[in-house]
Amino acid sequence: MLGVTDLSTYLAGLALIILLPGPNSLYVVSVAARRGARAGYRAAGGVMCGDMVLMVLSAGGVASLLQASPAAFAVVKFAGAGYLTWLAVGMLRGAWRMWREREVRAAARAEGEPARAEPAREEMERPYRRAFVVSLLNPKAILFFVSFFVQFIDPAYAHPELTFLVLAAWAQLFSITYLTALIFSGTHLAALFRRKRRLTAGMSAAAGTAFLGFAAKLSVSSA
Repeated sequence: MLGVTDLSTYLAGLALIILLPGPNSLYVVSVAARRGARAGYRAAGGVMCGDMVLMVLSAGGVASLLQASPAAFAVVKFAGAGYLTWLAVGMLRGAWRMWREREVRAAARAEGEPARAEPAREEMERPYRRAFVVSLLNPKAILFFVSFFVQFIDPAYAHPELTFLVLAAWAQLFSITYLTALIFSGTHLAALFRRKRRLTAGMSAAAGTAFLGFAAKLSVSSA
């Protein structure tokens, strides 16, 4: 069909790959839990746009360039690892602030003083832009797209670009379905997180630690 050699196998492999946890899905569910479904969908939009850019770059041969040039791969790799580390530090600092605010509010209640509202730093967060950059600065994803897609493209088909679009459309459909499930699972937890500052701080700290792990894994990866 439209140059796709084995659609059922492609869809099965795609489902397994998308279900694997990674920085994109972790960031989306974190945003949805902290700020609600609308912000979660903005983050999901950033992930999908970033993935689409990577798919187009893969089709254009950038993946082959990264494989052939260790220096180029190293530049992209360490840029991605550095950005993930920056995000992780921000999450850990946010968790520490929430923990301190919880102690201040508890002390104020004990003394009978009204708790002062702290400025909402989360309002300055731009979920779409962050998710887009997290998705884009991932050289392993570029290499994955070109190595996975090529297995299902019929070389005899007259319009391989159409085959690529079909495969990319299926990938995006699976991605938005999975991210939607994450967003709504996150929003169900949002009310609980708003009441339990300790739980919110713990989640932010766990997400920041996971992002540090992703950064370390990316920095030691090879083309």
